[in-house]
Amino acid sequence: MADWATFAGITGVVLVLLLVLSHLTQSAFDNGSDSDRNRDSSGDSDSSVTAEPNAELESPNAPKPRTEIDDSRSGVGADNSRATIGPAGSSTADRDSTLERDASPSSDVDAEADEDAETVSVDSEATPHPERGRPTERPDGIDPRSLSTGELLANVALSQGLFALVLLGGVIYTGIPAAALGIEFSLGYLEQGLLLGTAFGLALYVVNEIGAATATRFGFDHDEELRELLAPDTRRGWSALLLVVLPIIAVFEELLFRAALIGVIAAAFGVSPWLLAVVSSIAFAVGHGMQGSVGVVVTGLLGFVLAAIFIVTGSFLAVVVAHYLVNALEFVVHEGLGFEWAQTLES
Repeated sequence: MADWATFAGITGVVLVLLLVLSHLTQSAFDNGSDSDRNRDSSGDSDSSVTAEPNAELESPNAPKPRTEIDDSRSGVGADNSRATIGPAGSSTADRDSTLERDASPSSDVDAEADEDAETVSVDSEATPHPERGRPTERPDGIDPRSLSTGELLANVALSQGLFALVLLGGVIYTGIPAAALGIEFSLGYLEQGLLLGTAFGLALYVVNEIGAATATRFGFDHDEELRELLAPDTRRGWSALLLVVLPIIAVFEELLFRAALIGVIAAAFGVSPWLLAVVSSIAFAVGHGMQGSVGVVVTGLLGFVLAAIFIVTGSFLAVVVAHYLVNALEFVVHEGLGFEWAQTLES
């Protein structure tokens, strides 16, 4: 006999862990953005400071530099080849050499300007701002932007895959029947799931893009940074994304938000599946907070439509295929082909 309560507890734990992980990821991105802005503002202030002459040269108590004049420039003989700038009570030879030096065009100015330039150059290189450097060198953690695309894809696949394995292990351990998850083992189920999933996936992708583009056109925030970071630059990367990472995401999220939170809970405790569809869709939207306010709303609506498809068709495969197509088409169209729906609607 199935242990429904234990599986419900496992589902709840996985859901909480997923939402916490999503929140931590969003916080890491937000902290990285704040650090970049602080570093930019600090860099502006540093440039204004280093442009100033060395403060020590302007200090009234600082010792005056000893200036040496070349014979060819000052016109002084061999005996007075070196003249030191002294106090007002200096000797006649000193005063003569001073007059000779004054007569030479801007010799002192050139010497002092050279010293100032050298001092400013050394100061600007020897005292870099402590916050300058890679965005990852922060005391509060690692900025996800510092990771390569391959590392990000591996991280997503690993985390989502582990959560999926926990849920599947829970299904086996508690003896949950496949029918409660919307799974059948027949050729007809496979054909129906693929056909309905493809049709719903294409339709949902178009509706999802139009909704997001319309919201963006009216000034609502739709953050696509995570998708841009996950977009590969090589064929091997695209193969990993489309054949490994996105299928794992689709299977896990549908297993959690539709099969477990709707199918199993409704079958175990007699709760209305439509009420569970609302609850699971809210959780689905919260788990995608990285996409900004528009992304959360659009994802929540998409989650509810997927929940409705699951309830009406009773097919786990159909929602997995539809979910996969929505994600895959977003990457291929936006990041692969460079097509933007918002610009098309504006034109």
